[in-house]
Amino acid sequence: MATAAVEDEKAYPEMIMAAITALGDADKSAILDHIDSNRRDLPPDHASLLATHLDCLTESGELLLVADKYSKPGGAQSQAPAKRGRGRPPKPKPEVPSGSDLPSPRPRGRPPKPKDPLEAAVAKAAAGFPRARGRPPKAEKAVGSTVGGAVVVGVKRGRGRPPKVKPALVAEAV
Repeated sequence: MATAAVEDEKAYPEMIMAAITALGDADKSAILDHIDSNRRDLPPDHASLLATHLDCLTESGELLLVADKYSKPGGAQSQAPAKRGRGRPPKPKPEVPSGSDLPSPRPRGRPPKPKDPLEAAVAKAAAGFPRARGRPPKAEKAVGSTVGGAVVVGVKRGRGRPPKVKPALVAEAV
């Protein structure tokens, strides 16, 4: 009796492979029905043994489990293109010839402080600044300004909006 159980243990992977070859991609119940129809001398715990052997064959890589269907590796399922992941795909990286040197990338982060800050300040002062520091002085203006097209010389304007210029009154002759 013990030898018959050992033979059944060795025969299960063969029976499963034969069923998948005959059925193609098949789920667990289809494989179970196919083995039941071909073999009559099966133990009473046949369903649990089949599930155990299917798991073992899947873990060892002899079977693939895709969408609750078992298939042999290298079948039509494995040749199908892989599904794209979520999000935008990464940019393709430019190909670099194998003999050329790669330019060193710029280091990340803030550059380190100089060892002697006084020396850096003296070198910068000796080179001269491109322009003076602070706000530039106000430019000198001409004393004459224009009001309504007429040049007013020597009169400084006050603050605010200037009063409306009234036209000269024409004397009426009576």
